[in-house]
Amino acid sequence: MKVISTLKGLPFLSLAYLFFILGIFFFSFTQVDLGLTLTRASIFTDIQRAFQSIGYFQRPLSAGLFVTGILLFTLFYTLFIKYVKEGILSRRILWTTIIISTLILTFSYNLLSHDIFNYIFDAKIVTYYGENPYEHKALDYPSDPMLSFMHWTHRTYPYGPVWLGLTVPISFLGLHYFLPTFFLFKILMALGFLLTAYSIEKILMITHKKYALLGLTLFAFNPLIIMESLVSAHNDIVMMAFALYGILLFIQNKHTLSFFALLFSIGIKYATGFLAPLLAVIFFFKRKKIAIPWDPIFEVFVVTMICAVIAASLRTNFQPWYLLYVLPFLALVSHRSYAKISFILLSLLGLLNYVPYLYTGNWDPPIPYFLLLFNSIVGFGILVSSLFLRLVKK
Repeated sequence: MKVISTLKGLPFLSLAYLFFILGIFFFSFTQVDLGLTLTRASIFTDIQRAFQSIGYFQRPLSAGLFVTGILLFTLFYTLFIKYVKEGILSRRILWTTIIISTLILTFSYNLLSHDIFNYIFDAKIVTYYGENPYEHKALDYPSDPMLSFMHWTHRTYPYGPVWLGLTVPISFLGLHYFLPTFFLFKILMALGFLLTAYSIEKILMITHKKYALLGLTLFAFNPLIIMESLVSAHNDIVMMAFALYGILLFIQNKHTLSFFALLFSIGIKYATGFLAPLLAVIFFFKRKKIAIPWDPIFEVFVVTMICAVIAASLRTNFQPWYLLYVLPFLALVSHRSYAKISFILLSLLGLLNYVPYLYTGNWDPPIPYFLLLFNSIVGFGILVSSLFLRLVKK
């Protein structure tokens, strides 16, 4: 089966996918907070209000568009996986598509989360107010205009010092203007996404060369990963970028650089601290000149980060972007049947969590209880089916 070639060698599938990504870009602006004005230019203000009308005042339509988008996104995802497995799509085509889609979504609105506003304000406490975000919170500055569209204004800084070290310079560069600072933060997340994709491909080029492009595709075209990394812009993707790059450096015998990369990752959000003992095991194998069983090692990485997701969920509630802890490592066992199926099902599971909010505009009961039941049943089903496929294959 051939993919029809079109403009400058890009296949029809890639062009259709990029038009779809452009649709996500526009849809993201339906959720611009009603207290936020992105620009004072009258023509753009009118456009913003038209989009907000869909997101806030035509909620059944908004939720319907989102569900339709999820299904189309999943269709594109499965087609990319299929064509890569058949050897139809080249590395150049994949990376061209990835880079263009990343550029488009870097300038999207944070559709499904307000966390990026907290990242901006945390850094602003240092650069504008000259105070310590570990001791002060957004509510301590009630006259700040950002409070009109922020959530979680009552909490102090919850992240590691490395994240502060990365974001304070961005805050300075933004000159305390909201829109430039916002897009600088989005660029940071986009770089994290690209570095993670690059690291996955390079790791697999060393350990499972035949499946390098498949692993890249499973990660970089996954709907959940794209929505949480490039659109909603969670800092978890930067944490994972340093972790995966650190593992790549470790495999390349650059142990000192690897140590610092992993330390940077842990210093962003702590979750990747679970990986340190496993790297010690790999280091022991290398010192003893024992052949490293990469498949079991990568699978233990996956299980370890599932434990990190469970720990984070017990501390608060399960959040779909917590799956960013697991999916990059699952891409390292892309040749396993359960990995491909798990990627698709976990992506659907995570994104469907947002449908009740888009439909109702709130997270009030019984929505949390329904989601807990839904995630528990579906998550358990995915786990059992993955174990079954793993055992059958073995």
